[in-house]
Amino acid sequence: MIIHSSPLADVEIPNIAITSYVLQEAARVPDREAIIDGPTGRSYTYAKLSGMIHAFAGGLQARGLGPGDTIALISPNIPEFAIVFHGAAVAGVAVSTVNPTYTAEEIRFQILDSESKLLITIAMFLETAQEAINGTDVTEIVIIGDAPEGTTALASMFGAPIAQVEVDPSSHVVVLPYSSGTTGLPKGVMLTHRNLVANLAQVEEALSIDDGEIVLAVLPFFHIYGMQVLLNEFLSRGATIVTVPRFDLEQCLSIIQERQITRLFAVPPIVLALAKHPLVDKYDLSSLKQVFSGAAPLSAELAQEAAKRIDCDVVQGFGMTELSPVSHVTWPGQFKPGTVGVTIPNTKCRIVDPETGEDQGVGGVGELWVQGPQVMAGYLNNAEATALTIDADGWLKTGDVATIDADGHVTIVDRLKELIKYKGFQVPPAELEALLLTHPKIADVAVIGVPDTEAGEIPRAFVVLRADQTLTAADITAFMHDKVATYKMVHDVVFVDVIPKSASGKILRRLLRDH
Repeated sequence: MIIHSSPLADVEIPNIAITSYVLQEAARVPDREAIIDGPTGRSYTYAKLSGMIHAFAGGLQARGLGPGDTIALISPNIPEFAIVFHGAAVAGVAVSTVNPTYTAEEIRFQILDSESKLLITIAMFLETAQEAINGTDVTEIVIIGDAPEGTTALASMFGAPIAQVEVDPSSHVVVLPYSSGTTGLPKGVMLTHRNLVANLAQVEEALSIDDGEIVLAVLPFFHIYGMQVLLNEFLSRGATIVTVPRFDLEQCLSIIQERQITRLFAVPPIVLALAKHPLVDKYDLSSLKQVFSGAAPLSAELAQEAAKRIDCDVVQGFGMTELSPVSHVTWPGQFKPGTVGVTIPNTKCRIVDPETGEDQGVGGVGELWVQGPQVMAGYLNNAEATALTIDADGWLKTGDVATIDADGHVTIVDRLKELIKYKGFQVPPAELEALLLTHPKIADVAVIGVPDTEAGEIPRAFVVLRADQTLTAADITAFMHDKVATYKMVHDVVFVDVIPKSASGKILRRLLRDH
């Protein structure tokens, strides 16, 4: 067995509940704005936020909710998300965070699987929520803001403040986000207090958050990336978080300029906009000291193009819901374009050949396996899927193909299940996408494998052109000539208006295959 240990010293992981860790700076900066609603300016100081979290916990307890219970939360990025999430955590209640773009059927599946007893959302999603709770144990919908008739206002849910309900951090599940993992239908990812606290402690030095920083929260909090790296990590350092309910480039650029935002956490489509969109030139982004990309592969070329344009470091890391979410991150001053950084403290990884099961050394290519305190407790009600993902020794199989260099920097080659098999050769879609995005006339692109009688699979590129530009499939093939091996050349091109992506920025290849 070849184990690649973190090059960084282990850190101490406090044995405490997540909210105790997240609010550790609140008493030091009680009057500092903790979280601000970007569009309206509505805000909560650290003192106010802490008080409302503990009062909401008291309200849940007064309703008979506590350890062993779960509530569902469907919400965009607004300050109240933090109150509900951490109020539930203080009461010992698990939160199942739901993607607001889900259909009623998808929400119902998650409510049933997580056995949620209460649904909290906003009025905009009420109609879908009402349809979703049919056939579930949820009989009450709580609305953040003005509550329509027949629903309960969040404001009425607050009770006498309570202290953290006693829980075992290492075994008590605090959040149940849903993930498809490496295969199959969405599964509830059981993350404990210790999972979350460990991962915050593990990345603290890498993020190197200065006192008084202001971060823009555009990545959705329901997704583990936004929930942990943005919301929880920055609150735990006493920073100020400015939320926006959805990504709107002009609005975000305006807030960065007006609020003097110092950090932007992004996904590749946002980095693409920073690199290429003409609106960027109209705003002063000089306050930004770092753009951090995750959730999907970011090419070295695109990172460097964006960094040069906005005069700011653009780096990336790697993680997944099942890892709470971070396993690899770029340390200050150690950025290598194209890599996701090094293995974080208290973590080990392996590169395992999926064909032979043999471990690979430096430079070898294989599936990335990870072991550490951030590895999930397992999938809810799904021992079979858990066993397929985590082996008996606690190694989590990420489903991502990676390689590690002599300095310990990891490069994600592609998703294992998304590799295109062309006449026995493996063709990584992310590599072709990164190359095509360097074409000055291409705004966005996605590549999938399509069945072919002779080759097994061939790559098909879905291409979005920049405004007022024209290209042919032959032009694209010619552009790739001499840049990639012949078996990676794209001849099959479909021009589209938009590339379908999830809220976390991942290309929805399934929809493209349906196309």
